[in-house]
Amino acid sequence: MSIIQINGADIPAPLPFTVTISDQDLNSDTDANAELHRNRVAVKRKIDLEWGALTWSEISKLLKAIKDVFFEVTYPDPETGKYETKTMYVGDRTAPICVVEDGEIYWLGLKANLVEK
Repeated sequence: MSIIQINGADIPAPLPFTVTISDQDLNSDTDANAELHRNRVAVKRKIDLEWGALTWSEISKLLKAIKDVFFEVTYPDPETGKYETKTMYVGDRTAPICVVEDGEIYWLGLKANLVEK
C-alpha cells in the first residue's frame, strides 16, 4: 500500500506530506474579563501534498484522482497512530511551469491540499 490512497487507489508518494489537525470553532468570544470562551464543534484534518517533477501523464492522473467534489482519502494519521479514511475535498492545486526535454513535457511539481469535509 502507498502512503496515501484516493478512493482506494494508490497514488505516488508525495514529499513533503504534511497533516494539519485543526479545531473548528463556532461563536467563540472573549468576555469583559478578557477570558476566552471557546465553542469547539469539530476537529478536522488538512493534508498538504507536494510532488517533484512529473510527466504530463503522471500529473494528469493525480489531478483526475482529486477532481471530484468529495472523495475518500486513506492516510497515516499522526494523532491516532494508524491509517484513517476521511471524506475530503481538494483546495488549490498548483502546477509550476513545465519544461520540454527530448520532446517530453515535464511539470516541475504539483502542490495540493486536501481538506476534511
